[in-house]
Amino acid sequence: MCGPVRPRAASIPSRSFGGCTFAEHPSHAAPEARIIWHADFDPGTMAVAAIPADPADPDSLVLDRIAPWLAVAIGREGREHAVLSDGWHHIRIDIEEGRLTGQQAVLLHFRLQGILSLQQRVLPLRRFLDLCRRRQFSRSLFPPDPQIARLVDMLRVHDALGQGASQRDIGAALFGDARVAQDWTGSSDSLRSRVRRLVREAGCMARGGWRQLMGRRG
Repeated sequence: MCGPVRPRAASIPSRSFGGCTFAEHPSHAAPEARIIWHADFDPGTMAVAAIPADPADPDSLVLDRIAPWLAVAIGREGREHAVLSDGWHHIRIDIEEGRLTGQQAVLLHFRLQGILSLQQRVLPLRRFLDLCRRRQFSRSLFPPDPQIARLVDMLRVHDALGQGASQRDIGAALFGDARVAQDWTGSSDSLRSRVRRLVREAGCMARGGWRQLMGRRG
């Protein structure tokens, strides 16, 4: 018999100053942590009512089937905020009525309205249905983000600046000592310009630009 799903962490606020909360201890490595972004920052968040159901009902969701990826945080208002994630992919759900924790199976009533809002939730809904059916995250429904490499470089640059690194130090870390030794003081300033752009973009991202990331991602 299937057992009830339980939250991965104790009840915690659904929103922090950064717009997200962690459903697991912050000491966990990034792929192991389950970040729950507030719906204001994650436009793909789906709102549902979770009604207790008979596991034999073909329309019901047996929660043990998604338990390996499910993390739940409980907000100050008592409502549940959930994420389904393997550390690399995520599907966000807000439970506006009922609950997932302590249930064996639920019937989900998806609350979809408005043309623009519906467009933003079609892909997350397809991902959710595919996960429930195949019990794995579909590569075809999570296409690679071509900006990931640059975003990682921005994060590295921001961390390096926080440690007091110079732009030349950053160039060496990103592009290698040999490249910096050859090009940093040469006739072309293309390498220095590239580093300066990354420094500028990392600063913009740290000052709030990160809030746009969730909205532009499918």
